[in-house]
Amino acid sequence: MPYSAADHVATSWAHLQELLFQDTWDGRIGRFRSPFVYRGQRSKNYLLTTSLQRLGGNYFELEHHLLRNFRKYARDTAAVPAATASVWDWLALAQHHGLPTRLLDWTYSPYVALHFATDDLQAYHQDGIIWALNYVKAAEHLPDSLRDALRHEGSNVFTSELLAPVTDSLRNLESLQAEPFVLFLEPPSLDARIVHQYALFSLMSASQSVLHEWLAGHPELYFRIIIPAALKWEVRDKLDQANITERVLLPGLGGLSRWLHRHYSPRTGGPSSAFVNEDDMR
Repeated sequence: MPYSAADHVATSWAHLQELLFQDTWDGRIGRFRSPFVYRGQRSKNYLLTTSLQRLGGNYFELEHHLLRNFRKYARDTAAVPAATASVWDWLALAQHHGLPTRLLDWTYSPYVALHFATDDLQAYHQDGIIWALNYVKAAEHLPDSLRDALRHEGSNVFTSELLAPVTDSLRNLESLQAEPFVLFLEPPSLDARIVHQYALFSLMSASQSVLHEWLAGHPELYFRIIIPAALKWEVRDKLDQANITERVLLPGLGGLSRWLHRHYSPRTGGPSSAFVNEDDMR
């Protein structure tokens, strides 16, 4: 996707804060309440393709079989939903545990997104990116039945309990409207990771619909923040000081180990001259 007027390049930590929190003032209530959700990626070249789409081939023919077999073989695990659980509960659980699905992970927290744009030291030679998508305005493009359900609930995003009475299957979801659409689904609190990451999922109406291509036709719904490679170390160190780390966002021994491994890794390469300050030169 080529750069557009919706792309902003952060020039400093202070500038990055301005970009992350732009357009978050809600004059109706006199509060800063962001209408955006955020997704952080380690490279600006990454797009919004789902893990299902990245399978390649006739992936759209495999979605039903992947989920059917996941439900069949997951029955003996403690995390399995109740027998009455909807397909949306199963889809969220499958995504959470790494099954290729049409869901994409997002967060309400710009700092959580910033963490995932800077957590991989092997990608520090690449510019990172934050996608910010206005989920409130995106809901205006939903089919009438889905918009009505949100309006009656007084919400802008779905839970599985809210979505299931309106549409009970992926096939039915696609049939609600000929024009592709995106909805946002808040998963149940499957574990502390979901809670700590302030997480939710995007869900396209058709498995073959690509979110960044859909957004290209709705430029008013999103903006992107480019994080230059030379700025990543400063961002990472300040996030660590703010306790936005793997130890917090990925609770458990795995997250603890990932945090310690990264925290004690030496910095490689010198800072770009564009970001050199007095501390760098001591």
